Amino acid sequence: EVRIVESGGGTVQAGGSLRLSCTASGFTVDNYGIAWFRQAPGKEREGISCITATDGSTYYANSMKGRFTISSDNAKNTVYLQMNSLKPEDTATYYCVADRIALCSGSHFYPEYEYDYWGQGTQVTVSS
Repeated sequence: EVRIVESGGGTVQAGGSLRLSCTASGFTVDNYGIAWFRQAPGKEREGISCITATDGSTYYANSMKGRFTISSDNAKNTVYLQMNSLKPEDTATYYCVADRIALCSGSHFYPEYEYDYWGQGTQVTVSS
């Protein structure tokens, strides 16, 4: 059974940092495209970053470049999202998603509907 569990969310002051974890079971992260999406209240879900561990390809949305870093630890079957210099507008529920076909190309995101597997989400709240 494929399962994705996110953790590491919480409340932090503006300028602070959090590291989100995405732990997979039922598949190995280095064979799948893994991405992070987020959704703030009243807003559409947006892509943040993606990674294909096999070749190290990564991609970031423009507003996250320089602040967020995606990485993988294949031994732990976990993908991380290090978030620094957090802003109140980063407040959202963050979702880890995976798909065997939607590999991260390094140049764009796949639409959310391309990803077959979703975690339950973890809440990030940034206070001003």
